[in-house]
Amino acid sequence: MNKMIAGAAALLAVSAAATTSAQAAPWCAFYGSSTYNCGFHSFEQCQATVRGAGGWCRPNFFEGNTGARRQSSRRSRRN
Repeated sequence: MNKMIAGAAALLAVSAAATTSAQAAPWCAFYGSSTYNCGFHSFEQCQATVRGAGGWCRPNFFEGNTGARRQSSRRSRRN
């Protein structure tokens, strides 16, 4: 039992370290309540994926990408 707990803790530590260095894209495809992929850079790309597999798309609320979009739109207004 202790080996299983230690193995699970090691797996969680490795997966947490791997996910912190990656940046998620602004769109997520949800295939179920706990199955999702936040690697889509456009809504159209996400929609094309879920059409074949089933599911739905929505903005990535995990990373807070909405602030970055607001900044880029402000910059474009100045030019």
